[in-house]
Order: sequence, then structure tokens, then C-alpha cells
Amino acid sequence: MSASGGTKAIVAALAANLAIAVAKFVAFLFSGSSSMLAESVHSLADSGNQGLLLVGGKKAQREATPQHPFGYGRERYIYAFLVSIILFSVGGMFALYEGYEKIKHPHEIEHWYWPVGVLVFAIIAETFSFRTAIKESNVLRGKKSWKEFVRHAKAPELPVVLLEDLGALVGLVLALGGVGLALATGDGVWDGIGTLCIGVLLILIAVVLAVETKSLLLGEAAGVENVHRIEAAIVDGDTVTRIIHMRTLHLGPEELLVAAKIAVRHDETAAEVAAAIDAAEARIREAVPIARVIYLEPDVYSETEAARGSDPEASPGGPAPEGAGH
Repeated sequence: MSASGGTKAIVAALAANLAIAVAKFVAFLFSGSSSMLAESVHSLADSGNQGLLLVGGKKAQREATPQHPFGYGRERYIYAFLVSIILFSVGGMFALYEGYEKIKHPHEIEHWYWPVGVLVFAIIAETFSFRTAIKESNVLRGKKSWKEFVRHAKAPELPVVLLEDLGALVGLVLALGGVGLALATGDGVWDGIGTLCIGVLLILIAVVLAVETKSLLLGEAAGVENVHRIEAAIVDGDTVTRIIHMRTLHLGPEELLVAAKIAVRHDETAAEVAAAIDAAEARIREAVPIARVIYLEPDVYSETEAARGSDPEASPGGPAPEGAGH
């Protein structure tokens, strides 16, 4: 797992959520607030989610086997996808159910200082966790916007923790608002409305996480910057004259497969071509260290073959379709 970052943010979120889950449940027992019950289940689900991310990171470190020759890097994507399902079902759907029941059968909040005190404590703890996730994400985010970072990050842990912590903070504010309005008006329906809002929020975040992790599970290409680095590294202008077509695929967050058909000079010997391929592989790994699996197929570029069509299968010497090289 990417290091400095992901694991530290996950552990910080796990510690915060466990403490908050216990505090919220105690507040629910004393006050009867449905917002507190929904929030305690939400925090407990979040704790389980962080545990799943840690398990996925551990399993992804296993060595490749004959049955799984490309290793287990995608374990991290699988566990991140499970997180989105748990957040949707345990967090979001339970909150919707509790909110509905509270609106249907409202009752006055007892011992108001328990839920209010716990919510204030939880906001402080979640802010610390969120701050840690932001700090660790900034190391990898660079100049990307937060939206771009969440959508295009190849390591799923930090986007998951970021969205969870953001959802938790907004949910806490909604819970505090619901409890506050219920206390101010004496009408417990507001507590139920706050719980419903929390449920909708969690479901929306779960859908975003599911969509993004599904894309990673299906297999994403390298980022644009890495693709450009690989292209520049392959062509040396001497033996390797151009890239006919190229494909990249993330086998895991820190493991990239590169497959390319490259044009070599027609008068080169087999030994010279082999040496050129070895040199190109070394340049690729130097330019993009996560390029672990590299397959380069030499060919002789032909303008005649290229003119027959854009399908690289039909015209081996021609270019790939526009936009298909990455």
C-alpha cells in the first residue's frame, strides 16, 4: 500500500470512528435519539470499512503465483468496492429506515446534553481524521482538483477515506441540526428528518465510491502523464523509431502493465533488436517505476499497411485507432 499516506489516514480514521461509535451509542441509550442510533451504526460501519481497507492492502502484498501470474494488486480494488456496498446498505439504508420510523412514531429526546455533547466530540474527532486524510492526499494530489483526484486516483484508499470523513462530518452537522430543532420545537419529527438526510447523504457517497472502484476493477489505463513518459522512453530515434500502438493497464495501484508494438529498422539484426527492446524496457522502468510488466513486440512500420486501415489487428504495421493507444 502506498505508504506514507494511505495507511496512516486509514488508521487515523479507524481510531476516530471506533471512539465515536461507542460515544454515539451511549448517547442513544440515554437520549433515545434516532439520529444518534443512525450515527452510531454509521461510525461502526465506517470502522469496519477501514478494517477492510487494511485487509485488502495486506492481501495485495502477496507474491504472484502460477495461477495468478500478475499478482494480487487488485485485491485493494475489491475491498474498496466492498466498502461502498457496506456504506450503502448498513449505513445509508439503515439511516433511512430509522428516519422513517422516527417520523412515523416521534418521541421527545431525553437528556439532550448527551447527544449534543457526543456530536460536538464526534465533530472534533472527525475533523482530526479528515485533516489527516487531506494532508496525506495532498502528497499524491499535486495540482489536481479534489474532484479529479477522487475520479482518477489509482490507489482507492485515500479517496474512500476522504469521502467517508466528509460524509461523516456533514452527517454530524445534520444530526446536530435535527437534534437541535427537535429540542427547540419539542417535536421529535425533526430528529427523524435529520436521520433521513444522513441516509440520503451516505447513499450518494456510496454510489460515487461504487462507480469509481468499479472502473478500477474493470481495469484502467495509466494516467496521461505516465503514458507520455512511457511513450518518450520507448522511442530512441535509432533502433526504435516509433510506437505503432500501445496499451497500458493497472494490475494494482502501484503495478502497471505496458504492451506495445514498436517499429524497428528493417535492416537490424535479431541481436540488435533484442538489445534495443531491453534498453527500451530499462528506460520505461526508469521513467515510470510502477511499470513492472512490459511486453514490447518489434515490427517494421509500413505506410502501405497503415493505409489499409486503422485496425491494428488487420494492419500489423499500421497505427492504432485514434485515442486507442492508451
